[in-house]
Amino acid sequence: MVKMIPDPTGRFARRPYYTAGELDRECEQIITSFLRKRHGKVRYPIATDELGMLIEQEGADLDSSVDLSPYGADVEGVTAFSDRQAPKVMISEQLAGNVRRENRLRTTLTHEFGHVRFHRFLWAEKFATGDLFAARARSGEAICKRDTILNARQGDWMEWQAGYISGAILMPAGEIRRLVDGYCALRGLHGVVHLSTGHALALIQAVQDEHQVSEEAARVRLLALKVLADGVSAPSLFSS
Repeated sequence: MVKMIPDPTGRFARRPYYTAGELDRECEQIITSFLRKRHGKVRYPIATDELGMLIEQEGADLDSSVDLSPYGADVEGVTAFSDRQAPKVMISEQLAGNVRRENRLRTTLTHEFGHVRFHRFLWAEKFATGDLFAARARSGEAICKRDTILNARQGDWMEWQAGYISGAILMPAGEIRRLVDGYCALRGLHGVVHLSTGHALALIQAVQDEHQVSEEAARVRLLALKVLADGVSAPSLFSS
């Protein structure tokens, strides 16, 4: 059972606390089970349309082409929770059908999956208790802006968790560590690879190629797993 701690944001009385390792383990189990059920084996990269299926498998309604401009010009995903119906995941029409932005679509879909799978119970409890806010609004929304899909501050725990989950679904920890271990073993490398080196660039490119993600997503994930280090600051997706 997940550990619950007070929510300093005031959105909920208590919120779930996950370590990075806990999220890695659960997300890898989720995606490997999903892929084995569909294909009889685990293979990467995960197809983009399967990421939508992953959301729908959780009982959520997915609309992958929505005008989200009323939420703000930088909003690319919204998950709306209600006490009367299934969660609704809305993806910006700016991402739909745009091949050049498919990687962005993939991280947004998995980010919203994180909200549905890991945060739905919070809204259900809020509605069930007759919370005055919930009674008035009858819904709750997780609004995901472009700059928080991957790099939310840890103080924004809900967005941080969804961002970490996104990386852990697209780039499972076990797969990434096997890739890095294989690369380093062939070259006699030991320890953490510094971000400024050519080896780091090669690892980032290998993750991009094998998991169909952007350079930024690959870099953030490798820093989060602490197989790369920038020598200046801790990774943005690290713990909590």
